[in-house]
Amino acid sequence: MARLAPAAGFEVVGTHARPSRPHELHDWSRLDVRDPFAVHTLVQLVRPAAVINACYDRGSWSAMATGAAHVATASAAVGARLVHISSDALHAGRPEAYTEDDDPTPINAYGAAKAAAETAVAAIDPSAAMVRTSLIVGDESSHQTRFILDLVNRRAEGRLFTDEIRCPIDGSDLAAAVVELVGNDYAGVLNVAGPEAVTRAELGRLIAVRHGHSRRSVPVGKAARSGMVRNLDVKLDSSRAAGLLKTRLRPISEVLSR
Repeated sequence: MARLAPAAGFEVVGTHARPSRPHELHDWSRLDVRDPFAVHTLVQLVRPAAVINACYDRGSWSAMATGAAHVATASAAVGARLVHISSDALHAGRPEAYTEDDDPTPINAYGAAKAAAETAVAAIDPSAAMVRTSLIVGDESSHQTRFILDLVNRRAEGRLFTDEIRCPIDGSDLAAAVVELVGNDYAGVLNVAGPEAVTRAELGRLIAVRHGHSRRSVPVGKAARSGMVRNLDVKLDSSRAAGLLKTRLRPISEVLSR
């Protein structure tokens, strides 16, 4: 998003908490969204036209939920357009695809935190856009791709489940869609995910082949037999986004075949 926004006419002011590649973020500001005073101070200093909240800390309710409230409050105080990034993880899973009108039904702490964040953002700033997305796929530095390649190369242990279904999205498609949302007045929840539903196992196989490995190199299994609490079948219906945005949300098999 930071790379795409200048082409859309925006000057970017970025923040980070624990950068994995600090050489790329050397001119960004360190910010802990759990600190309301720090969030308010920075937003008052910058007085941005728009704020994108992409904060991610899976194990921290205070960062994911309370932090979202802090960002929304500070953004509303300066009249900034807010785009909040949410997740399909707030759904329990079912055979039918989820639309924007489906209420959250979280079954784990992460999903509950994302649901609480949406509730807070909507209450504080009803004009905000809340983007529910799915598995984000990028290059070797992205979490999804790195984890799968680590499994294939036996640098990590685990299995990808053949009964866990998602709608993965290319990171650049998601970034372009979010930057586009900054420039319009859409309010409320918007599903922004890939149009193709695949199992975690199939996603792993597509990534493995894309990086020169065989499909059989991916360790697979069934979540139902793992004893883990998983929201298995979570498909997002992104047809509203497809009709609203100029950005084309590509099927993940198309993305990874190139």
